[in-house]
Amino acid sequence: MKMLLEKDYKGVTLRVIHGDITDEETEAIVNAANSSLQHGGGVAGAIVKKGGKIIQEESDRIGYVPVGRAAYTTAGKLKAKYVIHTVGPVWGEGNEEEKLRSAIRSALEVAEELRVKSIALPAVSTGIFGYPKELGVKVIVDEVLRYIDNNPDTTIREIHFTNIDMLTAELFYKELINIHTQM
Repeated sequence: MKMLLEKDYKGVTLRVIHGDITDEETEAIVNAANSSLQHGGGVAGAIVKKGGKIIQEESDRIGYVPVGRAAYTTAGKLKAKYVIHTVGPVWGEGNEEEKLRSAIRSALEVAEELRVKSIALPAVSTGIFGYPKELGVKVIVDEVLRYIDNNPDTTIREIHFTNIDMLTAELFYKELINIHTQM
């Protein structure tokens, strides 16, 4: 795990992390899930492989999460307490930006319901779902900042943008380096 950037935004610490989200010590990590919550590949597969089959078993009990929404399970053997499974759009299905914004907002709302103080987010939809990385990162960062703006009393005090590939981590770095930090 390597921190590339730490920035304060209205009392919330934002960090860009190059590393494996399954190693994060935040209270919650976000899984870029599919609607059926079958965690076979990508971030989802890595989370179940490291966290254990309990994550898939709990996901099976949830069953289905529509695009743009999120649900949570425990985190099994991971360092986090919770895995928040959010379903972003597949590129080309239509209304992708709106759906990605909704997926990120829903993940943060679930974190708020769980009263977590720290959360790690990957670049939802930018892997096998095909959302262009640079565009996806811009939408994700903008939606996180909107959430902080609209929820000044949020329990979330720390948000990590955690990605295993350096290209995506650098895109988050570039997007966050110039954010306006004045209230």
